[in-house]
Amino acid sequence: MKGYRIAFIRHGMTEANEDGRYIGSTDLPLSELGSKELFEKADTLDYPQVQKVYTSPLKRCKQTAAILYPNRYTVEMDELREMDFGDFENKKAEDLMETDVYKEFIKGGLDNPAPNGESIREVVTRCYEAIKIIISDMMYEGMTNVAVVTHGGIIMNMLSCFGVPKKKPMEFACDFGEGFEVMVTAAMWQRSEAFEILGRYPDRYEDEEYFNI
Repeated sequence: MKGYRIAFIRHGMTEANEDGRYIGSTDLPLSELGSKELFEKADTLDYPQVQKVYTSPLKRCKQTAAILYPNRYTVEMDELREMDFGDFENKKAEDLMETDVYKEFIKGGLDNPAPNGESIREVVTRCYEAIKIIISDMMYEGMTNVAVVTHGGIIMNMLSCFGVPKKKPMEFACDFGEGFEVMVTAAMWQRSEAFEILGRYPDRYEDEEYFNI
């Protein structure tokens, strides 16, 4: 049975990442250090060839895609943008720690967004729409290998909700320019709307190391 491989890759570092600030909808470019690290990874790690790249519309993701896959056709998808952190955008956790609204926010939950921000339930709904579009596109065009350049939070929620084996979102945390590879078949998606998590991407880790976390 035909399998479809999708590599989910986190964007490179921004100045806000370096400073430890929340950035979701804020459209920051890669920092100088972030770009340098990505070029080094592109030179030293094995990023397999893909037939198409899907990317968040935010600059940090589009720039990452251009560095890692400079000659691939790229499609922007609004569904792949990071969570909107509302009033917490561009602020550090340490500066919010004593506020009641932040204490409530860090309790977690599907319907507990930051003030004027997005809930996890809304993000998961977007993730579902994104993966459904990507898989349908792959099947229609006959593509077997694609990359998705998006955000850490999107990758964690996407794999936690639709991936097997089942793990908590934080167990899918990944470094900049890296992520996870999954495989789906038409039967698997139609039967259970799920995909199989193959391991970390690019392949410089042993799969056993990941699955024994």
